Amino acid sequence: MKNWASNTLLAGTRRSHVLRLGLAIALFAGVLWILPIRRAGVDGGHNHEHGAAPLDAFEKAGITEFTAGQRGPAFRLRRFPGEGSASLEDFTQKLVILNFWATWCTPCTVEMPALERLWQDYRARGLVVLGVSVDRGAPRALLEPYIANLRLTFPIVLDPDVKTAGAWRVTALPATFIVKAGGEVAGMAAGPREWNSSEMRSFLETLLPVSH
Repeated sequence: MKNWASNTLLAGTRRSHVLRLGLAIALFAGVLWILPIRRAGVDGGHNHEHGAAPLDAFEKAGITEFTAGQRGPAFRLRRFPGEGSASLEDFTQKLVILNFWATWCTPCTVEMPALERLWQDYRARGLVVLGVSVDRGAPRALLEPYIANLRLTFPIVLDPDVKTAGAWRVTALPATFIVKAGGEVAGMAAGPREWNSSEMRSFLETLLPVSH
């Protein structure tokens, strides 16, 4: 079975090496899960006798599609900068863009404005961006100015011991999972994406909840 989290992304800083070590420990210590990938031309109705199969909505958006019925590990993490906690169950009627990131991750920072725009444009239609910071120790002095400078308003939770990232098989940042209303994980993106592109919007609009 192909490991959907096998792709790696550049992370040349010392902190990125610490993250990878922490994730490796979490992978062995936590509950592991494997999501089968739907392979075009095999089980997705894209089998063509002549020539290459045309790109479907997932491929156009740069999202790796999972087979139907997959669910991710449960979690409940502390919100930031406000009080309380949040989990996927809090957004069971929403289309969740679950984004794992860190302040030192340059590709994460690059895609943040597009994620914020996506959240602003689609929140009224049942989409929520849920950011999971894996900064070690969740340093408030670092996170607060980062969030303020990027003017991020979507919900953010903290995973300072990277246990949740490990359970979700995150091996590089950013890693983003598309979770449909009801909790099924439709697919994931390893690395940054243009979340505000026409291809991405067309794709996500097919997954928005009918009612919210």
